[in-house]
Amino acid sequence: MGQQYLIDSNAVIDYLSGKIPEKGMLFMNQVINDIPNISVITKIEVLGYKTTPEAYQLLSGFVDDSVVIGLTDDVVNQTIEIRKEKKRKSKHPMH
Repeated sequence: MGQQYLIDSNAVIDYLSGKIPEKGMLFMNQVINDIPNISVITKIEVLGYKTTPEAYQLLSGFVDDSVVIGLTDDVVNQTIEIRKEKKRKSKHPMH
């Protein structure tokens, strides 16, 4: 098994609607070639996306074919640390 990725909501929607550039589409094809991984938050956001019934079926099918990772305390804590680090790198300290 190769490297696995956790696919973001916007990436799912843009990929399924063909809005990603060709190079990105090729990468996404490789990422989801086996079984895509999404978070429960991505599931909520993707299935809560206002769209046509046909597009909803496509999104719903994608979610059904995905491994949906729930929110354990470990996942929540790691996400908090990643967000803190990202904010530190992108903003000046408030001192």
